[in-house]
Amino acid sequence: MMADIFVKNEKVYKFKRITSNTLIYAFLILVALAILIPFYWMILTSLKNETQVLQIPPILTLAPSEWKLSNYTALFVTVQSGPRAGEMLFPFFNYMGNTVIISFITTIGTTITTILSAFAFSRLNFKGRDALFAILLGTMMVPGEIFILTNFLTINKFGWYDIFNQSYSDAILAMTVPFLVSVFYIFYLRQTFKQIPNELYFAAKVDGTSDFKYLLRIMIPVAMPTIVTIIILNSMGAWSAYMWPALVTANDKYRLVSNGLRGAFTDTSTGRVDYGQQMAAAVLVTLPLLVVFFTFRKQIMRGVSRSGIKG
Repeated sequence: MMADIFVKNEKVYKFKRITSNTLIYAFLILVALAILIPFYWMILTSLKNETQVLQIPPILTLAPSEWKLSNYTALFVTVQSGPRAGEMLFPFFNYMGNTVIISFITTIGTTITTILSAFAFSRLNFKGRDALFAILLGTMMVPGEIFILTNFLTINKFGWYDIFNQSYSDAILAMTVPFLVSVFYIFYLRQTFKQIPNELYFAAKVDGTSDFKYLLRIMIPVAMPTIVTIIILNSMGAWSAYMWPALVTANDKYRLVSNGLRGAFTDTSTGRVDYGQQMAAAVLVTLPLLVVFFTFRKQIMRGVSRSGIKG
């Protein structure tokens, strides 16, 4: 009798486990398709001619009937006539240089402010620490779009935005300074710092180690996976920024690759967009992000697993 009950319970358990795994894998497959299909469509469109691109209704095929690799080579061809005569169809290297500079400055600045702030909120005891941190967390509830107006008014008062006479350095400051602090990354790193035992800190203080030296020698090396994750995510966010650079730059030459993708392939006389070349440029812009992600994917996953959501 007991054996029959045991066998029955085992069958029920196996059925529930198989059903659960099936639903989980089905959900993951749907999510993966939702992410991969637009990416595949971008690559597919970059290899199509204009007739295939404008085909109605669009047909998702495994490969285009006629490959057009000239969509890629045409990006580096100089325009012969019109208002952009003498310029490249897509100033890839100019936009890429701007994007690298902005990503580097914002990533370095955000990393420094994040490490110092997370250390203060996780290890130092000062009056009003928890209340101040709660206020900072409260700002995460406010949509980022609301801060656009106040940030724009601020950089305008600093003289960094002049629609008629904006220098390159002013454009760099306008695009970077408002984003040198991230409350989310401070919270993210603070959770990792709080997992480091207090005994290490007290032992270091007994040995006469300063707070800054303890931060450099103990906390940063221990939390390095999380810090690497912050660096990668922040640089990727700066790389794909669109709205703010378009708002605070008065010259197209100061903008980033995301802005260039939007306007570089539109015929001003007819308003038509060359989607094949636009998608080819998008593929080239996306490749560095993919290389960075696949190179540091282990560090990203390790940082996410170490940060936790406790404390």
